[in-house]
Amino acid sequence: MVLRLSTALQIPLPERNVLLLAAGFAPLYRHTSLDATEPEPPSDDMKFFIAQLEPNPVLVLGHHWDVLIMNDGAKRLLALFPGCDSVMPLNGPRLIFHPKGLRPFIENWEVVASRIIQRVHRNAADNPSDETLKCLIEELLSYPNVPSRWRRPDLDNPPQPFLKINCRWKNLTLRLFSTLTTLGTPMDIARCELRIETLFPTDEGTRTVLNRLAEDCLPEERLSRTLKPGGESASQFVANSEQ
Repeated sequence: MVLRLSTALQIPLPERNVLLLAAGFAPLYRHTSLDATEPEPPSDDMKFFIAQLEPNPVLVLGHHWDVLIMNDGAKRLLALFPGCDSVMPLNGPRLIFHPKGLRPFIENWEVVASRIIQRVHRNAADNPSDETLKCLIEELLSYPNVPSRWRRPDLDNPPQPFLKINCRWKNLTLRLFSTLTTLGTPMDIARCELRIETLFPTDEGTRTVLNRLAEDCLPEERLSRTLKPGGESASQFVANSEQ
């Protein structure tokens, strides 16, 4: 009965274990670290999976939105923005909100950040006993010029499937959209809590830049010399470079 109710109410696996214990049963769902010593550790499977999405940047995020694994595409993208490696521990929402993270480079930052903090609000609402999530929300709200209205969760409007992110780098605008994927039928808490965030290009110019970076045919130094003053989109850059 406990499991039937938990499934019907879509209660997270950690909270189902709590309910089972309260009802006098042993916990059903184990929590295996991604780095567990097994013939085929979960991290190996995940690394293989996200490698198939190259050259698109992919981040594997844990329950508290910490970055657990990233593919080479994500490493190449973050390397374009100086200072991101100083925002530690590496955490998805923290990268967006921190003044030394991606925040100075995101042209539509307020739209992106408002969606991100609502994700964390919903996560905290689903896990009311998780103090780490509450602390993360307080941290995000404490950064400069974060609107106070974001302190209130908006649980009435369903989350949108895509999030557009426009990143300014040098004189380029890289136009991307983000999707979040979860595993459908996990029996392990660690796998259940994983979120796979993939960034896809929204125009051919951005797609071409990601491909060229992956092929090492367009290193940062060459791209920087090619850019023209005044700013241009990735599409404009590619059109100009092919003339």
